[in-house]
Amino acid sequence: MTPTKTARLTIDDKTYDLPMYSPTLGPDVVDIGKLYAQADVFTFDPGFTSTAACDSTITYIDGDKGELLYRGYPIEQLAEQSHHLEVCYLLLYGELPTKTQLVDFEARVTRHTMVHEQMHYFFRGFRRDSHPMATMVGVVGAMSAFYHDSTDIADPWQREVAAIRMIAKLPTIAAMAYKYSVGQPFVYPKNSLSYAGNFLHMCFAVPCEEYVVNPILEKAMDRIMMLHADHEQNASTSTVRLAGSSGANPFACIAAGIACLWGPAHGGANQACLEMLREIGTVDRIPEFIARAKDKNDPFRLMGFGHRVYKNFDPRAKVMKESADEVLGLLGVENNPTLQVAKELERIALEDDYFISKKLYPNVDFYSGIILDAMGFPTSMFTPIFALSRTVGWISQWKEMIADKNQKIGRPRQLYIGATQRDYTAVATRG
Repeated sequence: MTPTKTARLTIDDKTYDLPMYSPTLGPDVVDIGKLYAQADVFTFDPGFTSTAACDSTITYIDGDKGELLYRGYPIEQLAEQSHHLEVCYLLLYGELPTKTQLVDFEARVTRHTMVHEQMHYFFRGFRRDSHPMATMVGVVGAMSAFYHDSTDIADPWQREVAAIRMIAKLPTIAAMAYKYSVGQPFVYPKNSLSYAGNFLHMCFAVPCEEYVVNPILEKAMDRIMMLHADHEQNASTSTVRLAGSSGANPFACIAAGIACLWGPAHGGANQACLEMLREIGTVDRIPEFIARAKDKNDPFRLMGFGHRVYKNFDPRAKVMKESADEVLGLLGVENNPTLQVAKELERIALEDDYFISKKLYPNVDFYSGIILDAMGFPTSMFTPIFALSRTVGWISQWKEMIADKNQKIGRPRQLYIGATQRDYTAVATRG
């Protein structure tokens, strides 16, 4: 890239000129890559919230405008007109596929959905009450032990095979983790079903009776996957890139991303939202919790409202609301107090001046949580579904990083505030 202008930094009467770059979208970036060598200082940015760790062409977010673009395409347009596997192609290769390319891509993914049969024994090594995310971290990391022919990151074809394998197999692995956790037999994938429909079938079918995938639930699951496919340089994506910068194999990198996503501050938001709805319990208790949310002295806060990045509204939530309305219309909320609470809380948030003034609109986690609950998924499966949805984003970011000629192994610096150098003393003299 060619610098577009220069930033001037003065330290102790010395001036340093730092190159600046202008992106196609978003704020300008100051390049501090040589600041330490020139001025012997580091920058301090906990959480890296003001630091660009890479350049990327994949996803763009404007939190103030409530805008999310996959390769330049607004998420609303993709959710309305596209489907998850087409979006996977877009994220992986940068352009929407032709009809022939899409058919070929879908066929390649579909024919890689089965996992190595010996991996069944690997599942049985976990306790029967293991959290599905714990199982997924282990199994995905172990894929490098089963698929030796796609771990050479220097080989473009092996990178391609690894990408297809993970996109294809993560739903199977997540479904197997779910089946194992509830004591049911594994269900093999069916090539005749769509990506989302196949996942639902593997989760809810049993050998003793036929399971027919409902098209409304299939569409809702496809949208959940699509809306969570990528989200710029979040914690788990940054983890995948950092792990990949060391040269680790792709399966290990994705396992690292899954481990990071498991954190409740990242991937557990929709689970936390549903647990809050269950804590409220019934519609008549909502005013009590609304009052607590408005009380500055009360630590309680409503989960699933507002977003750290989106300061106005979450564009994914608008799309997810449509699916939530369709799913709840199909399954009903009459006999489900949790979903009754969700619908009333949504109504209040969209009408109450307090929520409107603070822009605390329902976010994507609010709607995805109630959809997954209505479908019959336990909360322990919410984050695994997030992980299988985000896999294509992680892989796309990993492939982009590998191809970047300027990529270096990640090595953040620190502001050291510990003890200065001191001499060791023998234990007998320490008093």
